Amino acid sequence: MRSILLFTLIISQFCWAQDSLSTHFPDTNYVEDQFYASLTYGILTNRPSGISQNNLSYGISVGFIKDLPINKRRNVAFGIGFGYAANGFYHTLRGLQQNGTIVYEAVPADVTYKRNKTATHVLEFPVEFRWRTSTAESYKFWRIYTGMRFGYVFANTTKFVTDAETFRFTNPDIQKFQYGIHASFGYDTWNFYANYQLSSLHRKGTETTDGEAVAMRPLQVGVIFYVL
Repeated sequence: MRSILLFTLIISQFCWAQDSLSTHFPDTNYVEDQFYASLTYGILTNRPSGISQNNLSYGISVGFIKDLPINKRRNVAFGIGFGYAANGFYHTLRGLQQNGTIVYEAVPADVTYKRNKTATHVLEFPVEFRWRTSTAESYKFWRIYTGMRFGYVFANTTKFVTDAETFRFTNPDIQKFQYGIHASFGYDTWNFYANYQLSSLHRKGTETTDGEAVAMRPLQVGVIFYVL
């Protein structure tokens, strides 16, 4: 929670700085929205039978997108970028290490635990089509951006915590290369954001002890901020 509050404070300072720039002389070769930061709530779709979510699943991302206008007014553009994302998903599908493999099952009803979490750290590469009502004189405008987001999971953690002990390990079943579609729209500072991962969180062939596929796909919804 502390990191989310710090994230919000930093973003508010960036937005204030951008508003202060609007008093400068207009630049007819302007570009927009090249730095981004998002804060989202994560929903795991396509969960195995009997699996639910608990606690607050989250996603935080920051990055840079090169704005490439394609018309004279410069309000239509493509965007290509890179960034970093940290995601945490809380759910009741427990992964246990047994004899060199990972076994997946629902947390038994008679087991008392604090949390069961899957965390990923991702290098992401967004590609966007961008439309906005921007001009060279104003930093406040409507925007609709949509595109694809490719990601490489360079680190992950599976963690199961009880009152007595903590089980924690790097999960080889987490899919390293991921991709999805995303969209954002809004005005000025506040913009709605959604990202749906078309690839599953786990590798193809991952199954529960009941033989059901583990093919959860994250849907992340929240807000995104653009500056400069």
